[in-house]
Amino acid sequence: MSMYCNQCQQTAKGVACTTRGVCGKTEDIQSLQEMLIYGLKGIAAYAYHCRVLGKRDEQIDAFVHEALFKTLTNVDFSTEDHWNLILKAGMINYRAMELLQEANTEFFGDPTPTTVFTGVRKGPGILVTGHDLLDLEALLKQTEGTGVNVYTHGEMLPAHGYPKLRKYPHLVGNYGGAWQKQKTEWAEFGGPVLATTNCVLNPPESYKDRLYTTGITALDNVKHIERDDYSSIIEHAKRIGDLAERQGINIPTGFHHKAVLSLAPQIIEAVKTGKIRHFFLIGGCDGATPGRDYFTQLAEKVPKDCVILTLACGKYRFNDREFGTIEGTGIPRFLDIGQCNDTYSALQIAIALSKAFGVGVNELPLSIVFSWFEQKAVAIAYTLLALGVKNVRMGPSLPAFVSPNNWKFIQEKYNWMPIGDVDEDLKAMLGN
Repeated sequence: MSMYCNQCQQTAKGVACTTRGVCGKTEDIQSLQEMLIYGLKGIAAYAYHCRVLGKRDEQIDAFVHEALFKTLTNVDFSTEDHWNLILKAGMINYRAMELLQEANTEFFGDPTPTTVFTGVRKGPGILVTGHDLLDLEALLKQTEGTGVNVYTHGEMLPAHGYPKLRKYPHLVGNYGGAWQKQKTEWAEFGGPVLATTNCVLNPPESYKDRLYTTGITALDNVKHIERDDYSSIIEHAKRIGDLAERQGINIPTGFHHKAVLSLAPQIIEAVKTGKIRHFFLIGGCDGATPGRDYFTQLAEKVPKDCVILTLACGKYRFNDREFGTIEGTGIPRFLDIGQCNDTYSALQIAIALSKAFGVGVNELPLSIVFSWFEQKAVAIAYTLLALGVKNVRMGPSLPAFVSPNNWKFIQEKYNWMPIGDVDEDLKAMLGN
């Protein structure tokens, strides 16, 4: 019995399909559909954060419907159509990040540079992880005057940059790093943990009874509470009492594009006079797989006349280093722009600099090196492709759902490449 192949259409010519309906082109279509689904997950996550803050764009909703329909295997087998939709997904994600930034700044004010304590102070404490700033604000309001301190974790670190959140004196610091270390760090923290969105792992017994979820986050046999009543986790923190004090350092965050662009005249002058040679955007999702020390080594080896921009939890690979300032300017060499969605802010910085220098973004002295792991990073990658950003390096490995032919297309059209040897990559990015 022959199988009809929608790609080679051999049976339509009276010839049985020898590939049983899975020819090379079908593999690429299947890959493009998987790419689309991963991107949609990232877009949906940002759209959800927007809705929590009362923001919605019908254009985003309509695209989700259109793209989901496209993933049905009997709808469209055009490679070109799928690529066009992936690039459209990139622009829709750009809009979703823009909308989320509008919502965050309307609610919590424009972020400004600040430093954040990374230890533990005396007193009861609650650790908040995830991405949802509204959940954090609700906890801060409900813990006000209770003697319970609040600490951020992971992607919540940038919350300290927002003036409306920073005003709470009991938001005392950030504890721990990226999501993959949580099983060790949360056990050591000692107090209750509130998980607001994704990047939470199934807990071991060492802290399972101290873990609470809220909003759309949920785990089997873990207590779930809603933001209008956090009394149970607050009482839990009080019962535990004083946490063990730990020494810490201060790390920077809050370099929103408005804050960075306020320094634009100094930055432009520093570039023109040769004091700033190059900009590196090093960030993305962190993970536990081998090879991610590449990003640490790269940040450490970036020359002192270069500026490092970063965002998302990938920054925990190197944000505890002291990078200082560009000599003779006072311009910080290390700028933590914020959460993964603040890629929008990073792009505004790049666009503003390109206009100031009268060149395209690809002609700027800027190199983008990002670590990818989950769906938001995938959606951001599509945004960069949609904006025509070239010469991006990504790692530590290439996404398995991108077929060889589809990756070849990205390489040939955009010159994206996998990370390699740190020294060789750095030399190439600096044009040496």
